Amino acid sequence: MGTIAVESALRARPEDVGRELAGIAEDQWLERKSTRIAPRDLANTLIGFANADGGIVVVGLSDGEVEGTNGNPERRNAQFQANVDFCSPPVRAKPQMVPCVDRDGERNELLVFEVEPGNAVHANQRDEVFLRVGDENRRLNFPQRQELLYDKGQSSYEGGPSGAPLDSVEADLLEDYAIAVGTHDPRRLLYARGLAVGDELTFAGCLLFAEMPQAFLPQAMIRVLRYRGHERGAGARQQLVDDVRLEGPIPKQLTDARAEVKRLQPTRRALGAGGTFEDVPLVPEDAWLEGIVNAAVHRSYSMAGDYIRVEVFDDRIEISSPGRFPGLVDLSNPLQVTRFARNPRIARVCADLSLGQELGEGIRRMFEEMRHAGLSDPVYRQTSGSVELQLLTEPVDRELEERLPEHARAISRALRLEGRMSTGDLTNALGISRPVVQRELGMLRDAAIVEWVGKSRRDPRAYWRLKTK
Repeated sequence: MGTIAVESALRARPEDVGRELAGIAEDQWLERKSTRIAPRDLANTLIGFANADGGIVVVGLSDGEVEGTNGNPERRNAQFQANVDFCSPPVRAKPQMVPCVDRDGERNELLVFEVEPGNAVHANQRDEVFLRVGDENRRLNFPQRQELLYDKGQSSYEGGPSGAPLDSVEADLLEDYAIAVGTHDPRRLLYARGLAVGDELTFAGCLLFAEMPQAFLPQAMIRVLRYRGHERGAGARQQLVDDVRLEGPIPKQLTDARAEVKRLQPTRRALGAGGTFEDVPLVPEDAWLEGIVNAAVHRSYSMAGDYIRVEVFDDRIEISSPGRFPGLVDLSNPLQVTRFARNPRIARVCADLSLGQELGEGIRRMFEEMRHAGLSDPVYRQTSGSVELQLLTEPVDRELEERLPEHARAISRALRLEGRMSTGDLTNALGISRPVVQRELGMLRDAAIVEWVGKSRRDPRAYWRLKTK
């Protein structure tokens, strides 16, 4: 839902503001807390938001009831300073008192924090780090904290000045966004969302609303390529038949990318609902569209010379995005992603415009769509400089897949994708230890799911592949 509904509720009459806020589902950008919360515990919530995308924390609402905060002024004063007194470094947040009518019909006030995404990793006085993930606050372990520290170094990039003047904004696009948010001052909205600084757009503001961001960021584009058959080919055997470069602000790129991939996507002839034969897409649109949106929102725009690629083959769609996968540690299990937006300002605007799900939810949606269509799960890979998503058109035995352990599923998906891989290849590709890979391969071989092909145990060219029926 983003923050549009929350901001609308905060502008409501005192008689309505508490009821409206209580009726909005908590998510990545909203949390409600009882007036009884200890300032130290409140600080942990503020830290989680600052380490993610920012958002709104409302104190004085509990279990759908409006408590207000006037009952204990001393505790409220301590809560008011929680972002400074119990956070290191202090969390940038704007606390304000919002008039309301409490459950007893009395005039009261809510304490509302508007938390900005931080450029550093915030911790509490016990040096614990929290991250907002969906509708919960998660304490990070050391490896996750290191991932966050790395990504925070990149996230500061989108908030820096881009050199694009304010008058380079595409006025109609910004006006549409202002209407969606419910404000009558589009220019002020740019500053409030961290999309402008001084007399120029930040990188995020340029990417979202400049008429031609590529004048300042040439790499900020999407390239859609269509290949004939199943391989790219090279030289005289290259199979490229269509190559489209999409530029402009991110919302326009996403709209154009959707149209181009729909035109080029792999299809089959089948009897349609109208009783006639028609071209039916092999990959669900919601799956590949979510993949493209995730790539545009979460890619590393600081990496010059590279751009998003959407490659369409007869049997799959591949989407590659510059930069590491933010917050993802275990590529063998992407559904357990610890969400972190590399570009929180871009993520918030795209959520407000309903351009896609948040990162973790978007991944789950892709998996659901592919499974509903009876197809292989999405496959993620991470290279030294990019993340690659592959959506295959190959049907799978879902019942059999569900019976396999987690690592065995990852191995079978990798073999389905590559055709053949050695034990070492699987270890490197999946980030799983060699003993675990060997154990899972043995189990899959005993179940007649995979087979080993080689001349001897020491054959350097030996490999594993899925066993044919």
